[in-house]
Amino acid sequence: MNNEIRDIEPSSLWNNFTDLNSVPRPSKREEKVIDFLIQFAEKLNLNCFQDSIGNLIINKPSTEDMKDCKTIVLQSHVDMVHEKNNNVDFDFESSGINMHIEGDWVKAKGTTLGADNGLGVASIMSILQSTNISHPEIEALFTIDEETGMTGALNLDEDVLKGEILLNLDTEEDDEICIGCAGAVDITIKKTYSTEYNNPESTFIKILVNGLTGGHSGAEIHKGLGNSNKILISLLKQLNSKYNTRITEFVGGNLRNAIPRESFSIIQIQTDDYSEIDKEITSFFNSEKINYKNLDPNFNISLFDAKGEFKVLAKDDHQKLIECLDTCPNGVFLMSKTIDNLVETSNNLANIVLKDGSISIKCLTRSSVENSKNELSSFLSDVFKNQGFKVELSGVYPGWEPNVNSSILSVAVNCYKEINNKSPKVNVIHAGLECGIIGSHYPNMEMISFGPTILGAHSPDEKASISSTKKFWSFLIEILKNIPKRD
Repeated sequence: MNNEIRDIEPSSLWNNFTDLNSVPRPSKREEKVIDFLIQFAEKLNLNCFQDSIGNLIINKPSTEDMKDCKTIVLQSHVDMVHEKNNNVDFDFESSGINMHIEGDWVKAKGTTLGADNGLGVASIMSILQSTNISHPEIEALFTIDEETGMTGALNLDEDVLKGEILLNLDTEEDDEICIGCAGAVDITIKKTYSTEYNNPESTFIKILVNGLTGGHSGAEIHKGLGNSNKILISLLKQLNSKYNTRITEFVGGNLRNAIPRESFSIIQIQTDDYSEIDKEITSFFNSEKINYKNLDPNFNISLFDAKGEFKVLAKDDHQKLIECLDTCPNGVFLMSKTIDNLVETSNNLANIVLKDGSISIKCLTRSSVENSKNELSSFLSDVFKNQGFKVELSGVYPGWEPNVNSSILSVAVNCYKEINNKSPKVNVIHAGLECGIIGSHYPNMEMISFGPTILGAHSPDEKASISSTKKFWSFLIEILKNIPKRD
């Protein structure tokens, strides 16, 4: 199946991507892919080494015609988001990604594709193995753990790079050059409840919300995509206002940087209320699906009988939990006052797990303005702390402040115009890129980010445009040929 991918042009890039996608590379467990890249460098007789956290640097001398040009850093992260549809039997830890072509798109079979940021890694590999592309001295920086905390960039050693310009290859629109991004903070909320057995006149039901599109919790947070956690919480709140319900279990979402697609809850109801609650759920679904018919056409809510012995939360705890979850901000919080159509601050209610009386809630708060990020994270923390929850903030990383006057931006814009006969979009994004963090270690380094068009990143709908990847490859080569000389 993957052999057809190898025939796509540029073949060196797609062959490297196919090889890369045969190697498991989950966040925080990148040992296999790092070993793969070390072997790749050794076959090319290129110097490589790891810094103290585990990032990999591969050095390649300049071509003869560019010895006087500034050294550049080509940077991509090696880890990928592991997401699959619930009905897909696939082990990311032991299997390569199953890819196929649909028209202009490369897709995976029911899993994430790994184009984020695998196409960036593969393109750097292709530059490193090239013999006919002009370029200055290259430091290829492959960072680890971008998707679950950016710990590779955060802990990057401050003496391993000498490059004056960094090209980050993790942007997902081929007509854009990114010069700034949001910072973020992970918020983890926990509490343990006392539980009690159900009364004999009760019945347990399972409510499932699924079929949502999901997507990137930064780049796509403004689209109004359904969050399965928030939808299910709204339904539980509505049922609780009319019937005697008690919650025993709630599981929804997965990764902090992915908008949740599926959630379920097991609740106790009075047996006599079953038929009315069934009607209530149907009515709720019919109302909600109008809101999501365009963006989430496969959205569904299902009701099942739940068999087994369950313990439930006490009535007061149940009420307070539903209220806290309902109050928790989700989606766009503030739009930028200085940049048109830019989300300034947002929160993703990413993951909820309530089992056996213990609950864990995970959010990712993003903002391009530090004060706004702190304001929202403080508000969110207070919502839960006031009801006895333990709240922990971690994984804090800075945003990337735009520099509209950088020399590399001027080079990139001119190269784009030369190739495409039009100007690129120069923008700031509401998503996390490693540039701001790397810039905190190397404050004098100029940076831009660009890449091929990738849709549905962080979800099983992820797909990469073939024509766009070819366009991106030409753009990258043109930039490398036009890196300015040292001052």
